[in-house]
This record gives sequence, C-alpha cells and structure tokens, in this order.
Amino acid sequence: MTRAKALLDGLRLPVIAAPMFLVSGPALVIAASRAGVLGTFPALNQRSTEGFRDWLEEIEAGLSTGAAALPYGVNLIVHKTNPRVEADLRVCVEKRVPVIITSLGAVPDLVKAVHSYGGVVLHDVINMRHAAKAIEAGVDGLVLVSAGAGGHAGTNSPFAFVSEVRRIFPQGVIALAGAITTGRHVAAAIAAGADVAYMGTRFIATEEGAAPPAYKQMILDSRISDIVYTPAVSGVHGNFMRDSLVRAGLNPDGPAPEMNMDKKEAKAWRDIWSAGHGVGGIDAVMPTQALVAELGADFDCALGELQRWRAHAPAPAREKVA
Repeated sequence: MTRAKALLDGLRLPVIAAPMFLVSGPALVIAASRAGVLGTFPALNQRSTEGFRDWLEEIEAGLSTGAAALPYGVNLIVHKTNPRVEADLRVCVEKRVPVIITSLGAVPDLVKAVHSYGGVVLHDVINMRHAAKAIEAGVDGLVLVSAGAGGHAGTNSPFAFVSEVRRIFPQGVIALAGAITTGRHVAAAIAAGADVAYMGTRFIATEEGAAPPAYKQMILDSRISDIVYTPAVSGVHGNFMRDSLVRAGLNPDGPAPEMNMDKKEAKAWRDIWSAGHGVGGIDAVMPTQALVAELGADFDCALGELQRWRAHAPAPAREKVA
C-alpha cells in the first residue's frame, strides 16, 4: 500500500474537505481533521508567508504532534502569477505538511521536495491532458474536478472521468470532486472507482467555515438552477451563485472580462461567491463535527443498501467448462 493510500485509510470517512479560497482556515481544518476527514486550506488564504507559517503552527497545535498527529493538507497555486509559491513550499517542507494539493501546474521538483520528507502530493485536474501531465510529474494522486464542482470546474461527467483516469493511473490515489454533498454521494464516488471524495460546497455552510454569514445563507437559499457556469469572474469558467454575480453588477451570461490572478481577481472572489451543483441538498449551517457524523451515517446507510442488493441479486451465470 502506498503512503498516500495508507494516509487516507486512516480517515473515519473517505472525504477531503476541499481547500476553498477565503473560506478554509485553521478553525475549519482542525475541526474537519478532528472529525475524521482530511482538512485542507489554500496557502494564499493567509496574506503573507509569515502568516502562513503561523497558521501551520496553529493547526499543528490543534492536531497534536508526532505519531499521534492527525493529517491535514495545504493547497499551493503553482503558477508564475503566484510570487509566494517557492517561499510557501519551503515552509511546507520545514513543517512536513502531510498533504500538498497543487493547482495550475504539476512540477516534478515540487513533488521531489514533498517526497523528501514523506509527504503526499495531489494535483487537481479538469481533463485527461492535465491528468497525464501530472502523472508524468510523479504526483501521488489526482483530484478530478468534474462537472458540477464549485469554483473553477471542468465539464466531464465524474463517472466517466474517474473510469478513464483509472485506466492510466491504476495505483494512484483518485479524489473525485463534483457536486458531492451527502454521504450517499461519497459512497457513489467510491463505488465508481475513486479512493476518496473531494467535498467543498457542503463545508462552506459550517460554523467553522470563514465565509461571511450572507454567503452561508445564500448557500442555503440556492438550488441547482441558481448556479451559473461562467468566465465572468476571472476569465476561466467556474461555477458561481447567480445572485452574487448580479449583485456585483456582472452579467452571468456575458463575455469574460480582461482579468487575471491579481488583486482585482482576489477582490472579485471575495465579493462573488462560488458553489457547486449540490447546494440544493444543503439546508443548515452546522458544526463540522456534526456534519461529518451526518455524512458518516448517510454513507453507512448507502453501503447497507448496496449490501442488501448484493445479498438478493442472482448469482452470475457460470460458463460451462468443456
């Protein structure tokens, strides 16, 4: 068993609480990992590398140290527009962050740096071309950001995507993202061939999530028809809540603006709120521990129903041997 799969096998529930810009911070990471899923956050949610280091120390203190420490993860934007990536990576290596989730670039040197201390690298992708490049770079796992995921998402069916990736990545870890909101969805992801579910939107509506109250309320009020797949925020297609786009004066169905990964875009993401297609199944803001317990009960129920189906399904016909 690989280190990556061994780490995931230690979770209470096969779920990664996805790193969400301006939503995930130490409180949510600590609560999620303590509850038995993998808590993660984007390094850029802290405004400086020094502040990022402080957050890691806060998380470490909340999750214990040494062999008893619970795992957590950090998302690094590996792109030339992120001037902090090298400094933040050095801090991750120093602190031996268990899981690094990379976005916008799979870099072999980064993978080697994380592997040097026994860490695990997952890379998020939206298509097969990106998946193949990440595998070539030596990552331990892939996050398949499929249709219906919040934020910058792809358009592939999650079931088709995981099946095709598994053909070229048989031993790697696959995390599946895309409108995963309930424990039944988690069970479906595992049944489809993923190793773990990647869940973001549902963790926005938690007490520990750093989203403002109005953002959480909009999650509760929205349905799948309120999610718009548009390039209007950053020039790259993503899923956002229509009301937040309209409130910001943007045409949800309009052309992409001239915008890139700078302070202007960061401000846009602060004021315009992303969410996935699973919003229609979210009706309460709750503590993360209670949420994970609810997901676990729903997951167990789904597994029980699958077992009952297996018990009464007819046995497959045996071929006659000459």
